[in-house]
Amino acid sequence: MTPKQIYNEIAAKKIIENLEKRNMQGFFVKNKEEALQKALSLIPDKSTICWGGSQSIIQIGLIDELYKRDYTLFDRAKATNQDEIDEIYRQAFLSDFYLASANAITLDGKIVNIDGTGNRVAAMIYGPKNVILIVGINKIAKDEASAIERVKNYASPINAIRLNRNTPCTIKGNCYDCLSSDTICCVTSVQRFSRFKNRIKVILVDEELGY
Repeated sequence: MTPKQIYNEIAAKKIIENLEKRNMQGFFVKNKEEALQKALSLIPDKSTICWGGSQSIIQIGLIDELYKRDYTLFDRAKATNQDEIDEIYRQAFLSDFYLASANAITLDGKIVNIDGTGNRVAAMIYGPKNVILIVGINKIAKDEASAIERVKNYASPINAIRLNRNTPCTIKGNCYDCLSSDTICCVTSVQRFSRFKNRIKVILVDEELGY
């Protein structure tokens, strides 16, 4: 193992231990392929599944693989209008599994997200029976303040650029705490504990995924 791999494993072990203290479950895998297999191993056949916007779950090939298996999927990419999208958002709360990533995760096991519509963080907080988060090693932050800083001044500007939003961060590259109607930073959530033990499952991946 390289020194970086050893360091990442130490950090992941610390996070997993702290997730367990917070009633959440953690796993550490070496690459995208292992992440895909771990996620699939957690989802039984016949499950109903929905997911939030996430480059990470796309990058490990999870969405493509779901369509090859015996699941009922609620996919907003298949919607033809806003009413259908809104209905899929609501179906997420009734799903057996909700899939997403995190914008950041702290060494002490807190999951930090900043969202636009709010459907993603809402489903992570309450509703689906299980939540699986695919989190690249690049999302690790020292503490809650560092995590929010990371999201505001790195992940959110990149996502705003990707989504062609007209916000100051797409031009300046950092957060202006704007009130633009195009902002994707409407809701900030910090999950510090799960009321339901092991409902939230975090797969930490020793690769950079998402933003």
